[in-house]
Amino acid sequence: MTPVGRLAEQAVRGVLADLGSGCHRGVVVDSPPGAGKSALVVRAAADLAAAGERAMIVAQTNEQVDDLTDRLAGAQPGLPIGRLCAQDYLPPPRVTEHAQVSVASRVADLAGCLVTLGTAAKWAVLADDVSWPWAIVDEAYQMRSDLLLRIAGRFERALFVGDPGQLDPFSTVDIDRWVGLTWDPMQSAVAVLLRHNPDIPVHRLPVSWRLPEPAAVVVADAFYPFGGFQAGTGPGDRRLELSTRALREDPADEAVAAAAASGWALYELPPRHTLRTDAEAASACGALATRILQRGCVSYSERNPAGTPVTASRIAIGTAHRDQVKAVRAGLGGALADVTVDTANRLQGREFDVAIVLHPLSGRRDATAFHLEAGRLCVLTSRHRHACIVVARAGIPELLDAHPSTEPVHLNVPAKFPDGWEANQAVMAHLAPWRVRAS
Repeated sequence: MTPVGRLAEQAVRGVLADLGSGCHRGVVVDSPPGAGKSALVVRAAADLAAAGERAMIVAQTNEQVDDLTDRLAGAQPGLPIGRLCAQDYLPPPRVTEHAQVSVASRVADLAGCLVTLGTAAKWAVLADDVSWPWAIVDEAYQMRSDLLLRIAGRFERALFVGDPGQLDPFSTVDIDRWVGLTWDPMQSAVAVLLRHNPDIPVHRLPVSWRLPEPAAVVVADAFYPFGGFQAGTGPGDRRLELSTRALREDPADEAVAAAAASGWALYELPPRHTLRTDAEAASACGALATRILQRGCVSYSERNPAGTPVTASRIAIGTAHRDQVKAVRAGLGGALADVTVDTANRLQGREFDVAIVLHPLSGRRDATAFHLEAGRLCVLTSRHRHACIVVARAGIPELLDAHPSTEPVHLNVPAKFPDGWEANQAVMAHLAPWRVRAS
């Protein structure tokens, strides 16, 4: 085992030791992107099941629950697992292919399962008066505090695993009326838990196995100033190679080549105030994905030392808004049908070889709290194992200077560090050496 591997394993053992000691009703684990949150959840559930303990697992979306169900079933073939769901839920093949997984909308139908998984929303509306000795809450920083309150009576002890640098819980309704109040439902479940239980131990996973070294440095500096981490791989452990040469070099080729060489590229369009669905920026995202495939991009890593082609399914295009997703998808051809195009909220927790990011502030006249949110940019710039290309119109640093952070200060609301203004400035400064101008 490498020194970095030993460091990561030591951190996981510390978590499991605290969890099994019985000295604490809760244990919190802070994790950077790609540090093995899901692996820790699966390992903790397997350990509890091996000891004959029943556990409930809580995640925030059906996609996350299905992924955890698949991983747990794959790691523990003989473990009876329950997938708690809504009545209209259709289990995907990765759930139904495991014979030991039972799917039901009622807890009573899963009585024989040692581990039961479901979304926080589903656990919150159970009519059955049942409880579990243990709970494991995944993506706990993205869970609203009111949901934790509604399910807290269903378990005695819990492990909370999440990424403090990514998106906070969000709502589509106005929440100003609750800001600063102790019962504000939009507070993170972990924030409320630690405020009222300061003695709960907090562990930090120190290694990101997803992000390569050039990305880990940028993401840690910009979004995790008080709890940094390191990459699980070193220089030369991963690389991207372009197997074909361009017939005629253009800015898109230059950006792809820069990303393959350094892990980063900033594809900068001419400065202009645009509609949110900037057609030129959406087209540029599709053009870059096309060029990655045309150039025969091959990834080499500790998983595939002999190299594997970067196919369309290993490319993601991330945006801030759903209408931007539609604009990007509209311009993708048949060869790009398997490219994942989605918002930061829906890309959270997912992993790809190459990420193309439409910067939230591209083409804007102002810098609103939504577009400045540090968690949004953190998610978008931390999905990749090899390279990230940021697409943006020129002028973002100047926009930030013209719109300094003006978030109101509320009583009883802890200041969040780093704030979005600072994080965006840091990322743009890091990207400057790899800028490629589109024209």
